[in-house]
Amino acid sequence: MEYLDFELPIKELEDQLDKCMIIGEESEVDVTETCKQIEKKLSETRKDIYKNLTAWQRVQLSRHPNRPYTLDYINAICGETFLELHGDRNVKDDKAMIGGLGKIKDQTYMFIGQQKGYNTKTRQYRNFGMANPEGYRKALRLMKSAEKFGVPVVCLIDTPGAYPGIEAEERGQGEAIARNILEMTRLKVPIICVIIGEGASGGALGIGVGDRVLMLENTWYSVISPESCSSILWRSWEYKELAAEALKLTATDMKKMKLIDEIIREPAGGAHSNRPKTFDTVKNKITAHFAELEKLSPKELVNQRMNKYGEMGVFNG
Repeated sequence: MEYLDFELPIKELEDQLDKCMIIGEESEVDVTETCKQIEKKLSETRKDIYKNLTAWQRVQLSRHPNRPYTLDYINAICGETFLELHGDRNVKDDKAMIGGLGKIKDQTYMFIGQQKGYNTKTRQYRNFGMANPEGYRKALRLMKSAEKFGVPVVCLIDTPGAYPGIEAEERGQGEAIARNILEMTRLKVPIICVIIGEGASGGALGIGVGDRVLMLENTWYSVISPESCSSILWRSWEYKELAAEALKLTATDMKKMKLIDEIIREPAGGAHSNRPKTFDTVKNKITAHFAELEKLSPKELVNQRMNKYGEMGVFNG
């Protein structure tokens, strides 16, 4: 188990508890009362830390190396019913963007999302979750297939941004993302978007237009990362914590500004601390929102979606 800086008090108490239990096992000393006291203090410390997280601490939790990624959710939710589909029928198959058909109970969904790696080799293979234009074109191809067969779309968002390389720009990165945003606004099937980690910039928006947009509690959604914002405004990454607060990027901020529809609560300690519970909660939220959306006709779906995004922001006519 890896710990973030602000979680170190929890690690110290867990180490104390382990030592206390070992002493009890290896000797005839009764340590029951001592262990209970440490457990109580541990529980209180956990509550205090996770109840008062700053915006930057939530950003850190969203990047936790043990946090589940898109394929973890899909495999847990769909099991063996998931069939991954590949390629954009134009350039190649982008490994940072995955998609395919899967079932929750008897309902088929088209799952699409960014996938990160677990170690150096897989991170390079997945391009650190940063999709190229062909990734967004693959996503659009799958959405269009879903529309053709009346299958609802579920987008799982977790990316530090779209890939900013020269070759990506040459192949039309901006156009691919803009095309996805346009096409998603008028897709005639329900779209449910869930931000499961980082929701950065156009990389997230490229699969982020939905009838329902949900955010896990310890995730963020912003036009720019705190580090990049800090480097632009202060010419240094040192002010990333200040930038995170100013950007209003947490799930709570997004809900207050009516940019998302619901916050999905995580287990204490983050999504990685109790994966089965997190997977189950996300699955239930998807099915609950689909139950509401499936009652609407394609025309009603599109109109509601258009109105939802048309009402965001403030402008002077």
